[in-house]
Amino acid sequence: MAHDVKSQLTSLLQQALASVAPTATDTPIQLERPRDPTHGDWSTNLAMQLAKALKKNPRDIANQLLAELPASVLVTKAAVAGAGFINFTLDSRAKINVVRAVLTEGAHFGRSTLGGSQKVQVEFVSANPTGPLHVGHGRGAAYGASLSSLLSFAGWDVTREYYVNDAGRQMDILGLSTWLRYLEQHGVVLPFPPNAYQGGYVRDMAQQMTVAHGDKYVRAAEEVVAGTPGLPEAGRADDEAKQQRELHLDALIARAKDLLGADWAYVHQHALSEQLADCRDDLQEFGVEFEVWYSEKSLYDTGLVARCVKLLEEKGHIYVQNGAKWFKSTAFGDEKDRVVQRENGLYTYFASDIAYHLNKFERGFDKVINIWGADHHGYIPRVTGAIKALDLDSDKLQVALVQFAVLYRNGQKASMSTRSGEFVTLRELRKEVGNDACRFFYALRKSDQHLDFDLDLAKSQTNENPVYYIQYAHARVCSVLSQWAGDLSALAEADLALLSNPRELAIANQLAQFREVIETAARDLAPHMIAFYLKDLAGEFHGWYNAERMLVDDEKLRDARIALAASVRQTIRNGMAILGVSCPESM
Repeated sequence: MAHDVKSQLTSLLQQALASVAPTATDTPIQLERPRDPTHGDWSTNLAMQLAKALKKNPRDIANQLLAELPASVLVTKAAVAGAGFINFTLDSRAKINVVRAVLTEGAHFGRSTLGGSQKVQVEFVSANPTGPLHVGHGRGAAYGASLSSLLSFAGWDVTREYYVNDAGRQMDILGLSTWLRYLEQHGVVLPFPPNAYQGGYVRDMAQQMTVAHGDKYVRAAEEVVAGTPGLPEAGRADDEAKQQRELHLDALIARAKDLLGADWAYVHQHALSEQLADCRDDLQEFGVEFEVWYSEKSLYDTGLVARCVKLLEEKGHIYVQNGAKWFKSTAFGDEKDRVVQRENGLYTYFASDIAYHLNKFERGFDKVINIWGADHHGYIPRVTGAIKALDLDSDKLQVALVQFAVLYRNGQKASMSTRSGEFVTLRELRKEVGNDACRFFYALRKSDQHLDFDLDLAKSQTNENPVYYIQYAHARVCSVLSQWAGDLSALAEADLALLSNPRELAIANQLAQFREVIETAARDLAPHMIAFYLKDLAGEFHGWYNAERMLVDDEKLRDARIALAASVRQTIRNGMAILGVSCPESM
């Protein structure tokens, strides 16, 4: 409906433009809502755009445009303001007609064709499956899921993807950690490496191995440590000690692979499968689903990593130094060149990342959106550089960064107990405040802004809690509709002209902006705008509800007010669905 008004105003201005400046009819007409509502409902800077071409004062041009503007029942007032803006005030009946549009379109109200059905891939979370998801992953999950729903609602064809890091050293460390805990359970006691995975979940996986296979994978302690460099004394934190611990860990992994032979694949796969299943379950319970779980290992198995490095070599972007192959990423704005293949022949994580991006482009996406933690900021130039080096369109790639979330309780940074003692898991957070508060509070800030997550506020049933405030508005409408007990399908025929008080027109104005907010939020990859919008809409509704009776004796006025309330409920539902938040019918 807002689009109808906007397109009608655009048409009126195009007719005026054809009279005033017939040689400039291709000038794009921009209509925006003034920040100050006393300036009207819509404003255009068309006269200022024409000033240079017509060599006239913008205010004079604005007055000429107004003189040529065709009469319309849509507009009650059009006036020149400031340096040459034209402000339009709409007829109240035109404003209130949005209610009919909401009731008619239902769950589709606010949908847009902005995306033009373009294929967009949104890759998010993609945490190493080496342990439970933590609250940082939770913010990335909530943002990625909300953004995907938003883009889909705005007309894009969205594929949600999780990149599974199932190859490389981190998975080897998890496999080793599980095996060492398994040996421990069978009385084979070794010093557990401080840089291995410490969490209780590792012991759980080891216990599963014991239950399923008994002592099949037990090896003697002296065999496990044979030939491995010793650990430095505990407490040493210098670079040499850190390097010594890493060498010790790598040597233990090599021993495990050697001693277990073909059975190493089982240990490795067991740890991966368990953690991946845990991650899937956690995300599913959080309302976050993926169409694709893409395996890093498949990039090696299909030879894509090798093909990718060869391609870069053929294009002259690789050089060899000390036996290693380096990508010339400084040529594309990176701070230093990067190794893609080590002197021992093994490819780096960066090499598989380049191959993964090549694969994304080969799958034919029109846009590729990566959602990364803010600590990956420095990674953007090298990935973008690799895409350019492969002669691909780097403009198709967008990276959205997500800052970490800090939890607060009673105004203090919260330390919630965890099994690992190292981080707060997403499960613990969801258990404490619930999925709805989790999803909404994560969406309350722009993704690249720091987020203070107030646990007390998220659990409170007060108007200060934004998710409660919006859900309460929805529940209030449900209560009114239940008392009314009329035919919802007949509301679209209500006499909306009876809705004439300022609060009702303010709500209608808010409803009319929903599609615009959807489109702006989609363009800016900013689902937090939906959260802000819903909070404002709920505020307008609560103000009206507290000031006016809905179920008045006058049947026509009652139906008109019920129609307005029902349209608020529908819009809240549509917006909350994008954010992955439920709308209870009673609270």
